[in-house]
Amino acid sequence: MKKKFEHFEEYILVLSLALMVALIFAQVIGRYIFSSAPSWTEEMARYIHIFQVWIGASYAVKKRQHIRVGAFVELFKGTSRKMLELLALVLWFGIALFLAIFGTQLVLASIRYGQVTPAMQIPMWIPFLSIPLGGAGMSIRLIQQMIIIWRTNYDDPKKEMTT
Repeated sequence: MKKKFEHFEEYILVLSLALMVALIFAQVIGRYIFSSAPSWTEEMARYIHIFQVWIGASYAVKKRQHIRVGAFVELFKGTSRKMLELLALVLWFGIALFLAIFGTQLVLASIRYGQVTPAMQIPMWIPFLSIPLGGAGMSIRLIQQMIIIWRTNYDDPKKEMTT
């Protein structure tokens, strides 16, 4: 199970990028060669991109590639640095969990009210689903990062964050 989940975000991001490029290419060809392009391709590409952003946020947590200011944390060593790193991740986890919970409420409200997208007329809860999925994905990856930091020996600079 761990091996399958290890590259989950990568597979989804690559496949969705290929699909988005194909849709945009079809939109451009239709618009400039045939002077008529279906409106649903633009809308679908937009919703795919929204999913990419949220899944990409989870992937960036996994790779520790989110933008952060490290100058302050770099001043500390050992246990104090570990505690600062954990505090930052706990706060971030709270925000990600908030997104997952309230994103789920948004999806449920959209289902309840029957809102649909303008061009494709698909239920709006499908694009909204990206929010709780991204929040849950970040939450899982943040827990993994907390475990790594907890197990890391911050007193040995050679072993720092390599586990």
